[in-house]
Amino acid sequence: MGSLALLVLGLGLSLCLVFTGEAAEYNYKDALTKSILFFEGQRSGKLPPNQRMRWRGDSAISDGAAEHVDLTGGYYDAGDNVKFGFPMAFTTTMLSWSVVEFGGYMGDDLQHAKDAIRWATDYLLKATAHPGVLYVQVADPNMDHRCWERAEDMDTPRNVYKIDSAHPGSDVAAETAAALAAASIVFQPTDNSYSQLLLHTAMRVFDFADKYRGAYSDSLQSEVCPFYCSYSGYRDELLWAAAWLQRATGNASYVDYIQINGPNLGADDNDNIFSWDEKHAGARVLLAKEFLVNNVKSLEEYRGHADNFICSLLPGTSSSQYTPGGLLFTLSESNLQYVTSTTFLLFTYAQYLSDSKQVVRCANNVVTPTTIRTLAKRQVDYILGDNSLGMSYMVGYGAKFPQHIHHRGSSLPSIFNHPERISCDDGFNIGLNGNDPNPNILVGAVVGGPDNKDQFRDDRNDYSHSEPATYINAPLVGSLAFLAHSF
Repeated sequence: MGSLALLVLGLGLSLCLVFTGEAAEYNYKDALTKSILFFEGQRSGKLPPNQRMRWRGDSAISDGAAEHVDLTGGYYDAGDNVKFGFPMAFTTTMLSWSVVEFGGYMGDDLQHAKDAIRWATDYLLKATAHPGVLYVQVADPNMDHRCWERAEDMDTPRNVYKIDSAHPGSDVAAETAAALAAASIVFQPTDNSYSQLLLHTAMRVFDFADKYRGAYSDSLQSEVCPFYCSYSGYRDELLWAAAWLQRATGNASYVDYIQINGPNLGADDNDNIFSWDEKHAGARVLLAKEFLVNNVKSLEEYRGHADNFICSLLPGTSSSQYTPGGLLFTLSESNLQYVTSTTFLLFTYAQYLSDSKQVVRCANNVVTPTTIRTLAKRQVDYILGDNSLGMSYMVGYGAKFPQHIHHRGSSLPSIFNHPERISCDDGFNIGLNGNDPNPNILVGAVVGGPDNKDQFRDDRNDYSHSEPATYINAPLVGSLAFLAHSF
């Protein structure tokens, strides 16, 4: 028997034993609830009466006013006070996909998940309200990062940045289209008029993204780089958005688009990273369903692409690395974003395989949906505390979790406890460089996570490991929903 065959045969057993030596039990329902609650701590704008993250207040309620456009609402991406449209749109797509696939498992958390999606889509509709223009960012990130202050105290510039036909941004526009299309599926059963508004806007924005091709960071270099520079280009987003529009509309024209343009949009590229910047793996899994479950034969190649993605992630293969404790390790900065996004794809593709009674073959060895789910569950359990440090990387979950996360609002006294303004310099002294634990618990936030040796410094200044972000949490919502239902 070959080494890969032994690997696959023993995968379920080894994944259970490599960490703590014994099985641990986790309250996935509690983690799901908290993973969704986190988004309320990232809200920008005027907060609603049912706001549950009570230490937050209204903020940035005049965004866009200087340009005579309403850009209030939406989310701050991470520990700062900037509204970056690119990661916000990806967050929205992944929250929506989580509900599309696993919303039936969410119980009373489903409405909160839909509220989190709508907080984003309401903003994205404002950002796309003027045809031919897409507002992609609010606030000067360079100025924002020179200040450590609560969102409620902001006095840094709230500049508005946009793309148009003369300054294209196919990446951010196509991701916005994907987000709106995915969300339209979420709301279709309960609010058809809103669903149709989302879908028609998605179609219009996709046409704009496809017609005026270019990367948004080419024209907004200093404003979006190195924060959310489009490192992978825009081809993946065009394929991803077309896949979502096909799913949302069932329109054969999008299948035709994918067939004609897929090779030029990187459908055959050999990569296995899925993130706010790189969407090929997600598009392959999404399109594989159309062949596996819906029998769209013209998309059969994407089943092969998705299978290759699964094979590339098996521990022991050269294409993926794992820490000594068994955590998927992709890049050193905010590695858990890749873990949560990849884990979601594993659970989702396993579901598609189960629905179609199929398996994956890796070098003639069979990988079942159960094996795929075992690998995915192992990653979630690691995040929740099944690791050598006994550390939950979700704030507020478990007995031991990060206390000094890189997050302005969490690290400074709440405006309700300390209504006097805290200046930039005082914010650095009290918040970023202070030694005390964060006074406000950003419940549900998942931070960047440990290094490649399974080590973690609970240090606010170590932003690559201690900063939470919306796009870390968004795909985890779906994975936790599946686990809460299944275990």
